[in-house]
Amino acid sequence: MRAYYVYILTSVNRKVMYVGVTNNLENLVTQHRNGEGSAFTRRYRVHRLVHAEEYQYIEDAIAREKEIKGWRRSEKDALVEATNPSWADLFETLVVIDPSLRSG
Repeated sequence: MRAYYVYILTSVNRKVMYVGVTNNLENLVTQHRNGEGSAFTRRYRVHRLVHAEEYQYIEDAIAREKEIKGWRRSEKDALVEATNPSWADLFETLVVIDPSLRSG
């Protein structure tokens, strides 16, 4: 079964956030870190994964992505802080904890 992820990336100083959706979180974050992501993420060096949610259906993931994108910055901050109060980079942790995030 395929999984879809809504994710939030941020810059090291947390001034810039990027919300997106993908079916391969590991590959996507790796691309951003290698400077192969969108022009926006390259320009602002947005590559720290601070939040991720898993969905079974792409329609649900897209709807959630749109919902979060419509929020004020303070609401996005609160979402991250609810599950990741230290704003740690979750990429290594998620890949180690949940091997289903690895591309197959």
